[in-house]
Parts: sequence; C-alpha cells; structure tokens
Amino acid sequence: MKEKYGFINTCLKSLVIERFGEETWENLRLMAGVQETFMTYEIYDDVITLRLVQEACKMLDVSSEVVLKLFGEYFFSFCKMSGYDTMLRTLGGNLVEFIENLDALHSYLALSYEAMNAPSFRVERMDDGRILLHYYSDRKGLHHIVPGIIEAVAKDFFDSEVMMTILNQSEEDERTGKKEHVVFHMVQKEKVTKRKAQPRQKGSTEEIQAEKEDKEETMKRMMARYACLQLCPRKRSPWEIVRSIVMLGQGNLRQSFTPSYPKRLWIEEQAFCNAFPFHIVFDQDLVVKQTGVNIQKFVPGLQTAGIRLDEYFTIVHPEVIFNIQSIKKFINSQFVLKTRREMLPEIHQNQSTLKLRGQMMWMESLNCMIYLCSPKLRSLQELEERGLHLADIAQHDTTRDLILLNQQRLAEIELSNQLERKKEELRILSRNLEIEKQKSEKLLYAMLPTHVANLLKEGKRVEAGEFKVCTILFSDVVTFTNICAACEPIQIVNMLNAMYSRFDRLTNIHNVYKVETIGDAYMVVGGVPVPTDTHAERVANFALGMRIAAREVTSPITGQPIQIRVGLHTGSVLAGVVGDKMPRYCLFGDTVNTASRMESHGVPDHIHLSPFTYSHCIYIYDFVETIICTEVSPEDTDGGQKEEEKKEEEVENPKNHISSPSLCPGKISPDHLIQFDVTPAYESPTDFKHLHNGLHSDSISTKFCSIL
Repeated sequence: MKEKYGFINTCLKSLVIERFGEETWENLRLMAGVQETFMTYEIYDDVITLRLVQEACKMLDVSSEVVLKLFGEYFFSFCKMSGYDTMLRTLGGNLVEFIENLDALHSYLALSYEAMNAPSFRVERMDDGRILLHYYSDRKGLHHIVPGIIEAVAKDFFDSEVMMTILNQSEEDERTGKKEHVVFHMVQKEKVTKRKAQPRQKGSTEEIQAEKEDKEETMKRMMARYACLQLCPRKRSPWEIVRSIVMLGQGNLRQSFTPSYPKRLWIEEQAFCNAFPFHIVFDQDLVVKQTGVNIQKFVPGLQTAGIRLDEYFTIVHPEVIFNIQSIKKFINSQFVLKTRREMLPEIHQNQSTLKLRGQMMWMESLNCMIYLCSPKLRSLQELEERGLHLADIAQHDTTRDLILLNQQRLAEIELSNQLERKKEELRILSRNLEIEKQKSEKLLYAMLPTHVANLLKEGKRVEAGEFKVCTILFSDVVTFTNICAACEPIQIVNMLNAMYSRFDRLTNIHNVYKVETIGDAYMVVGGVPVPTDTHAERVANFALGMRIAAREVTSPITGQPIQIRVGLHTGSVLAGVVGDKMPRYCLFGDTVNTASRMESHGVPDHIHLSPFTYSHCIYIYDFVETIICTEVSPEDTDGGQKEEEKKEEEVENPKNHISSPSLCPGKISPDHLIQFDVTPAYESPTDFKHLHNGLHSDSISTKFCSIL
C-alpha cells in the first residue's frame, strides 16, 4: 500500500477551492468520501488522492490528463507559497540542471518526511541533440503531473517554454518493484523579446556602405570611451570585459571558462582515506579497490581483498539493479546504499543498519567508480542507534551540521504537528459549537420574535410597546374535555402534536406570529411584533388553513377528523417580554379578551369574526348571508316564545371567485361557508361593558362574524 503525506492532499484541496470555490470542494469531498482537512506531516493512503482525482474528472467532465497537469502546475506554485521558493530557485542554473538535482532535493526533504516515497528523474542527452526525461515512480497513472510541473518551472524560473510529449511508457525492467517508467521528449524554447522590425527600404550600394561605416565608427567611439579604465588582474582590457558582459546572454562568459587540472594528484593515499573516511572505489565488476578508514571500522569485511561491493551493500535509491551499467545510467542521481545486516559483525547486528548517501563518479582512466558518501542520518538519536559519533564524520562534511540542524527541525516539525492537531480540534469544536448555537437560536426564535430575541442576545433591554391595530386569533378543539376523559395521555399528546405541527408550518407560510398554546388553545397574532397593513388578511388566511389542516388529524375516540372553533378580533394591544426565566412575548388588552370570547362563543368548524375584523376583510372575500331562526322554550322566565334571528354570511374565496348562490336554512354546506352571527355573543350587556373600543354598548346592536 502506497502512502502520501497530507501536504499533497492539502495542495489538491487548495487548488479546487482557489479555482472552483468552497462549495465545489465540499461536493468533491463528499463524493470521494474523504475527510475535510489533512495534516501536513500525517501519512494518508494513496487511494484518497486517486479517489479525489477520479471524482474531479467526473465532476468537471474532463480527462485525468487535464486534471493532473493542472495539479502539477498548481503544485509548483503551492510549494513556492509554502516556503520552498528559494530552495527551488537554487537547484540549477538551467532547466536540465534543475531536473537533475530534483532527486537531491527529495533526499533532503526525506530528512523531514521520513516516509516520503518520491519519484526519480533522469535526463538523457541524445546524440541527435534531443533531451529525454525519464520519470520513475511507484505510483501508476500520475505521470501527467510531470509536464505541468516542468512547464511551470521553465516559465517561472528560466523564462522559457517547454513542450513535453510521451515517447514511451512501460514497466521499468531495471528497477525493482516493476515501477512505472515514462520517457518524455522535452523541447525547450527560450522566450526572446524581439523589437518589431521596421520595414527596410531597398537602397543603393552607397547607402548600405555608409550605414556599415557608421556602425564601425560607433564601435570605435565605444572602444575609446573605455580605453582609460584600469586593466583587470587577468590582464583583460576593459573593452573585453564590457563585451563579455554584453554577450553574457549567449553564454560566452561561461563557455570561455576552462578548468585547470594538475599533472599529478598532490595527495597521499593515507591522507585521502582519512579526509574522506566514507568513500569506496570499485571496478566494473564491483570489486572493492579502496575504502575510507571509518567505513572499514563499521564494515570490517571491506578490508578483505577481492570482495564485491554487492556482498555487503544493497542499493536503496535509485532502485536499480546493482551493476556498473545501471549505476552509469543514473550517474547524476544521488545514491543511497544500505549495509547487509548478515554481513556485519555480531556486535553490530542488533543495531540499526548503516545507510550511506553520496555521489558516484566514473574514472575512465582507471576503469573504476568512486563513491563519495557520508552516513545518512536524520537526528542525534539515529547517530547513537548506529554507534556513531560526530567525530566519525569528517570536519569538512556538512553532514555534521545537517544532523544538528535537522534535530532542531524535527523538534519544530513535532511542534507544528501538535499545533496542527490542536487547530483541527479547535476547528471541529468551533463547528460543533456553531451547530449548538444554531440549535439554541432556533429554540430562542421559537419562543420569541426574531428581532426581540436578537435584542436580548445583544444584552439590550426590550421595552414594552403599544400596537394600535392588530388581529388576534384563538382556536380550540371541540369536545376536547370528552376526548381527554376517554383517552390515554399519550394519545392526547400525539393528537395535539400532530395538529400544532401543522399549524406551526402555516404560521411560516402566512407570516403570522404564534403567541402561545395552552392545552388545546392556540393563539396567533398578525401585525405584532412587526406592524403590517395586511394583518387581518394574513390571520384570516391562516384561519382558513387551520380548518383544512385540522381535518387531517383524527380523534383518538372516533377516528373521525377533529373539529376546531376559531375566533378573530381586531384592535390594539400592549406587547412585551415578561419574565427572566423562560421569558415569553405576551400580549395584553381588551382585544385579547374579545378574541378569546369570539372563539369560545363560536360554532364548531366555523371561524367567528368580530365586526372590526369583518370591516378589514369585507373587500377581500365574498360573503353570503343566511338567516337561522332559533326558538326559545315556553319555560323561559317571560313565559313567551322568543325568536332570535341569526344571520350567517360565508367567505368562499377571494373577490375574483364566482358569487355563491343564495342559501336557505338547513342547506348550508359546512365545507366552504363563512358565517356571521348577528346576535350578541354574550348573555347580558354587562358581560361586555368593559370593552372601550365601541364594540358593545347597551344601546347598539352588534355583529359577530363566523367564518365557516
């Protein structure tokens, strides 16, 4: 199972968010079934990355080649943003040198990312001038990332364009594990900024000669200008220096350098072996010819004459077959060798195996290869585990400094890991806290109006206020007392919950405020706490919806749809928050009392309206008037037969509906009539003398309306 550090997945996440947005990443993450965040130094299965790439291809409807190349381009930018900009810029002076040193960079990064399984690169220069890039990896199908990275590097660092085409793709025979081997043909084109050429008019021979002489004269003046400068230590004239600088873009200055080699090597054999204590010289048959002093101390078998190098070491990187031909092919790569445990002395077999990291160089005249290396160590702990000391490493070897610096680096990585984990824990806690906060706010908004709840959350005082006009609704269940007496408590709770849940949804639809429920009573107000001119219309529409919703709930006794009484009244109220513990937004005033009386004196499955509510609805609904006569028994106190006429009017639909036909007593359809009771709702005038809004008086005949 192959593994990747979270750095790769974090880069992919950043790419999707930056190019396509947070929502796209969230959808992609859910489709791929992966976690939301990734730790930089945590190790994740390759399956996660591959799954993300596959789902991205489906979501964007593009091929994997396009997605991977885009990822390669962004990965280069992401590395620069993550602090590796300077490190990448200093890898090489040109693109080829940059690629040849990528393996060395991966080797350095492996000190921090110990489990990193990086790809390997090799540049091959062909006789016909072509440049081939060999890409080796344990992971199949990801080679399209390479063109994206290389093209971005060429454009950013070397101001050039690169075209890469795949020449061959196979399983590499030279490498163990049958790793993927892809050969790219790399063509680099320099970006040269050229001035737009002016059209040249053909002239005579004299004009051409005059132009040539003018250029020569200009060159002579420039030479004379710099003739007074002092000579440089290498006895080059100032003009030659200037000319070399001018020609630097063509590489003349670098190409003019010629190294100087001594006729003989001025170093003793013993001094060389002491200066390079971890070096090995072997011939084309891998027979060891020479070794450094300290490597002999830890691998005593190397002192034996005629032994082969592959008897004591295996090649860890690059993973090639241990022969001289494979080593020559990867001569520009950094080689890591590991000692064979069975070939070590017994005293060292219980210790961790020694790894060497260094460079291979072929010596043509001797027909031998020299391996200049140092112990590969990440920390002082590893140094101690292998029985080594800093004194065993040469003074000039930067491995000494690297171990000490990396010791601090590892401590910083561990601290960074802890901070990342804490950050992720805080993010999860913050998200959970936000969820709980939303739940609390939802509960608070269910108890109080939104703007009132927001004021309380901000610690502000909510002052009581008077609302000049609003419409209040009360409802209750017909024969609720009988139902309670004949049913189990849980049945009552389920019935009320089913009914009130439907009513609650209607409050959102008609934008009215639910004040409270007490037993089977349900109270709603329109125009409070946010005043509106359509308060009566909203509450009336809500009342019509209540009747329909109530029919969807059945009585636990009879199994038939339950019936409700509804009463409406319009007037002024005083509203405010009452209480500190479980505060409620309450309404006070005669309007509340009158609305309650409208409901209690209503008719089952009807909506009882006061004249004030009726006056607000008269232009919205069609009303049909009916007369119902009620006989009073002879046993009444006055000994006479009294009749009370009840006028019933019905609101069928809004104004644009066809008027209903006239109705006769006993022929009213209870499914779609709105009735108005003309008789007083109270038994005596004293019952409503407390009302001060003109609704009742001793001498005024009153109307009460009931919507069927």
